[in-house]
Amino acid sequence: MSGAERRAEIRDLLQVRPLSVAELAERYDVSESTIRRDLTRLSGAGEIVRTYGGALSPAGPDEQPLREREQLARAQKAAIAVAAESHVADCRLVLLDAGTTVGALAARLASRGGLTVATPGLTSIDILAGVPGIELIVLGGTVHQLSLGMVGPLAEAAVARLTADAVFLGADGVVAGQGICEARQEQVALKQLMINRSRDVYVLADSGKLGRAESHWWAAFDRSWTLITDTGATGAQLAPFTDDPLCTVELAAPGA
Repeated sequence: MSGAERRAEIRDLLQVRPLSVAELAERYDVSESTIRRDLTRLSGAGEIVRTYGGALSPAGPDEQPLREREQLARAQKAAIAVAAESHVADCRLVLLDAGTTVGALAARLASRGGLTVATPGLTSIDILAGVPGIELIVLGGTVHQLSLGMVGPLAEAAVARLTADAVFLGADGVVAGQGICEARQEQVALKQLMINRSRDVYVLADSGKLGRAESHWWAAFDRSWTLITDTGATGAQLAPFTDDPLCTVELAAPGA
């Protein structure tokens, strides 16, 4: 990876959450001095804001529209989707959350048959509608414009009437021992119900989401669950999850 490519990726990662110099140096296997020079160039161009020991996006931690998030960590999301697909083999009905990483999984499921998919996500609905061999259940409700996912009592009522072999969830952030967070209460209410109505629980989150806790609403885990993330996650990011007795961690390598 060239320096320009690294800086472009750093800029995109900072749109997801603030990062420290040490985290970035470990992620890219370069010296902290190299990362500081990268951050200085990005800051000088007005693309990031320097902080003590790291940097953040000038846009802050507000929720991003789905079309913007689709451009972030694309290789990582594709790798996570490949790893997640292996867990669908023995499933008859799966729940797919809204979001870009889960949408990448939906694209892979489009080539499978004999599967029922229930989802509130307009991205997954657009991918899977009319696909032979896929029975698609649309969990209707009020469309959340930023995530293009449906939320609210209508979606919750639909989920309450089914049981799934597995649920695949996205999140604004995921914190070991605390759960997954989102910007709105309606989003986590639906996620929590999807967790409760599923046999197996998978969270699909690229490494930029790990430890991120800027949002204020949480869905928690009180039983075993699996985190599928990318190999860019640092040891410090992964340690709280590997130490959590309820969590199993899977790492997906982009391009593998």
